[in-house]
Amino acid sequence: MTGEFEVNTVRIAMLVCTALASGTALAAEATADGAATDAAGDQDTIVVTGYAGTKTETPPLELPQPIKIVTADQYEAQGAISISDTVKYAAGVLANPYGRDTRVDGFNVRGLEALQFRDGMRDIFSFYATITSDPYNFDRVEIVRGPASVLFGQGSIGGLVNLVSKRPGFETQGEINLVYGSYDRKEVLADVNLALSDSFAVRAVGRARDAGTYVDHVPDDRVMFAPSLRWQPTPDTDIVLTGLYQEDDTGSTSQFLPIVGTFLPNTVAGEQLGQYTFVGKAGADRYAGRSLQGGGAVTHRFSDAVTLSLKARYIDSDLAYDTRYADSYSNPQDPFSVYGTDGRTIGLYGGANDARLNVFSTDNNLQFGFNTGADIEHKLLVGVDYSWNRVAKRDAFGLEIVDLYDIDQDALTTYVATGPFTTDSQKQLGFYVQDQIRFYDRVSVVLGARRDRVTGSSGQKDYATTFRAGVIGEIGAGLAPFFSYTESFLPVAGRIENVDGTFGDPYRPQTGTQYEAGIKWQPAVGTLVTATAFRIKERNRILYLAAGGTAQSGELNTKGFEIEASHSLPGNFELLANYGYAKLRSETNTSLDYMPRHTASFWSTKTFGLDDAAQLRLGAGVVYSGKSISTSPVWSIVTPARTTVDALAEITRGNWRFAVNATNLLNNTYYASCLARGDCFVGAPRNVMATVGYRFR
Repeated sequence: MTGEFEVNTVRIAMLVCTALASGTALAAEATADGAATDAAGDQDTIVVTGYAGTKTETPPLELPQPIKIVTADQYEAQGAISISDTVKYAAGVLANPYGRDTRVDGFNVRGLEALQFRDGMRDIFSFYATITSDPYNFDRVEIVRGPASVLFGQGSIGGLVNLVSKRPGFETQGEINLVYGSYDRKEVLADVNLALSDSFAVRAVGRARDAGTYVDHVPDDRVMFAPSLRWQPTPDTDIVLTGLYQEDDTGSTSQFLPIVGTFLPNTVAGEQLGQYTFVGKAGADRYAGRSLQGGGAVTHRFSDAVTLSLKARYIDSDLAYDTRYADSYSNPQDPFSVYGTDGRTIGLYGGANDARLNVFSTDNNLQFGFNTGADIEHKLLVGVDYSWNRVAKRDAFGLEIVDLYDIDQDALTTYVATGPFTTDSQKQLGFYVQDQIRFYDRVSVVLGARRDRVTGSSGQKDYATTFRAGVIGEIGAGLAPFFSYTESFLPVAGRIENVDGTFGDPYRPQTGTQYEAGIKWQPAVGTLVTATAFRIKERNRILYLAAGGTAQSGELNTKGFEIEASHSLPGNFELLANYGYAKLRSETNTSLDYMPRHTASFWSTKTFGLDDAAQLRLGAGVVYSGKSISTSPVWSIVTPARTTVDALAEITRGNWRFAVNATNLLNNTYYASCLARGDCFVGAPRNVMATVGYRFR
């Protein structure tokens, strides 16, 4: 396999060298790094580009794929309190598929779980080893739909979510906000940017929160501080250093309640559990952690045709996770009968988990601009990225018998994770090349290839070569049809588990391919409509067998289509409308087909002038998720469709801002998912927040 890696690497290098040779004497003006600032460094100016899809600054009508960019102003107006909330008004995206989860952010893109990236580098490497990111620390969220391994390495088959950090600009400005809301939420947020000179600036973003949640004994406390500095020693060199300290003290809003007694009636006990029932031990159940991050980025323009970009980040995370959940799984159709006859007695699993996560990531590339003819322009990107991560965990578990309807919390055992940590590590090295070719300022072609080597601490080595190709052409009246082919891979740690508990061959990487065709319509500036159809094939998914053990076989096929429309008039009116359909089908494991096939959303804001100094902005949105079906050998569970309404009322007067946000305004009571394995996940009830803010510049 090593020889294969070297041969493919040489082939890619030859392709790069050929392209460079053709462009040496044909230099043309290249675009600068696709950053979120304008030439003057004003951090409030967002350049809507295809940065996440191509790592270059590219107008939407030159991208043969749909890219969704959600600005901080948009998701803050929509009342987002987590990263999951920021993507709920995007086509083909299901946010919070298991309800609000204070432990992790969750989103499905095109029916499949999506990975999270930060500034183009993977952010999460293990479940329950780190705390969630803070949406206030980012300028925008980018959603790439479909496989994207050519530029991002190992990644999700359905797509990825990339968070773009706030960075300093060369204009002094800032804001401070005080928030009070549901469940006694109290917050102070600040974002201050100081331009110390025309070439040096610093920025500090912070949040302090003391809050509860809709589940008793589950807090949502946070302290976050993110300093950064930016230096431009020359007009062609841009250096940014970033840091992050974040500490969370929360628990689990996901209580893994049994289907019987919540979604379905408990006919034996004759009563139902409350949807927001806490089944743990008050004060002992927690999800508390600390994250330290440091990183830097250097961009240097050697000429109008050549730009170098270097990025690196280090993450150090500690986490303590203590929790309990009912045994809803031994007999999902009647979980109480396993432990008694009263319909109330059940097994309660308890555990303590400690985790430590260390990650180093770097992504470096050169961008070349050149022509190979009078009307043929190239943006050639050549890069190498590397990541190393280590996850260490230890735990302690037990099982107790309780009356789930009246738990004696004082009698519950307090578990302590002791002993040595079990450590897993992984290294990834990837080389990538991409050429964006523009013909006659009308047709754009994107070609890309990548070669990766991934090694694990167990000695497992995986190699992957992935490709992408796409074309989009403007045919007039703002219409631009497109077609693309993309590939993805995701290494899977571990080995096949046999029924007898022994282990066999290492898992093979999950791989995916996607064909997509669609059309973009931009009749005017500020208006964009995208319609697209896709088909994804995923191979080597892990299957958990009913008889015990695991297997890795078969294919998962996903097909669907999406429609996404946005229309805006500067400072006055904004309209977003989205619809997505995704159908998953697996011949070997029907339990995979449990996500809603239909999702839709609508969001609009309108600004009114009250007087010369004051403005009123009103906003409203609707999010719809269709029914979902979860199946197992013993039964099928249908979770009904659900609809929630969000609203905004905001008054700005001079430097002051007063706002009220409400999510799930009508307080719709619903389940986000009920799984045939035996448990349900409740959707978040109404949440209202009032904000008083002061902005200066």
